[in-house]
Amino acid sequence: MPSEEFVRGMLYLSLTVVGVPGNAAVILAFLLLLYHENQLLPADAIVLHLACVNLLVVGVRCLLETLASFHLANIFGDIGCKAVIFVYRTSRSLSIWLTFVLSAYQCLSIAPPGSHWASVRALVAHYLGFVFLFLWLLNTCMSSAAILFSFGTQNDSSLANHGINVQFCYVHFPSKLSKEANGAAQVGRDVVPMALMTLASLIILVFLYRHSRQVKGLRCSSGGSGGSGGAEQRAAKAVVALVTLYVVLYGVDNGLWVYTLTVRKTMRSSLISDLRIFFSSLYAALSPLVIIASNRKVNGRLGCVVQEKPVQEKATSLSTM
Repeated sequence: MPSEEFVRGMLYLSLTVVGVPGNAAVILAFLLLLYHENQLLPADAIVLHLACVNLLVVGVRCLLETLASFHLANIFGDIGCKAVIFVYRTSRSLSIWLTFVLSAYQCLSIAPPGSHWASVRALVAHYLGFVFLFLWLLNTCMSSAAILFSFGTQNDSSLANHGINVQFCYVHFPSKLSKEANGAAQVGRDVVPMALMTLASLIILVFLYRHSRQVKGLRCSSGGSGGSGGAEQRAAKAVVALVTLYVVLYGVDNGLWVYTLTVRKTMRSSLISDLRIFFSSLYAALSPLVIIASNRKVNGRLGCVVQEKPVQEKATSLSTM
């Protein structure tokens, strides 16, 4: 096996090992919460949906790339390439938009009761299912080019213009205009929620900063002390971590994508495409770790699962004595 393929396979394997169990754990925690409480808060439903989409990103792209890199399985024929690239692009863009929806809803959650923004929050919560449906339809339609222009590498007899080499597949556009139009649409699809989510997160951070100063002033004037600032600091750190992770990783991804669009001839090496996929999939793999570390509900449910297992094993051993 060439060293390049081995390194490539190990990188995708690391994303698979981290991302699949991490997202599965978040999904399990919220399903347990739904089972015990018979409902999920809107923010919890958004995080659950985000974890499902991230699991799809890691499972469909990274796992299959790992198997192909180590020559354990290879589904990347014409149909396989069309299916994998379409599902990956759809789930990847959904991950971006759901992260924005989560940030926007959290931003609306700090609005005072009775205000106009509080009414907007209630409206979003009521029609959250339609928001999910709209995002699925939007991103599915915008990813349809993958079905039309993706092909297996064995069908590429010569490196043509207006194509993108993604190692086991080629995305071949019929003209320079179609390639640039598709590329611009994808960049816009990423940059718009990135800008909006950054704005929403900044509003949250400003609110938390002002609130913490007010609480600190009340403590100083009353001469008392308390630990109410801990939750605010954890929320601020979680927002900063998610936004920083998102902007850095998808910023690199989109920068490499723009560079790919400027290259006239299809590159012989898939290095740039591999880096793009790695950085965008890295968000899907690492975001559940941030969720697990910052979400007390997820922590609590996973802790219950861990604690119940030894108790059940002990009860089983006692019953067999």
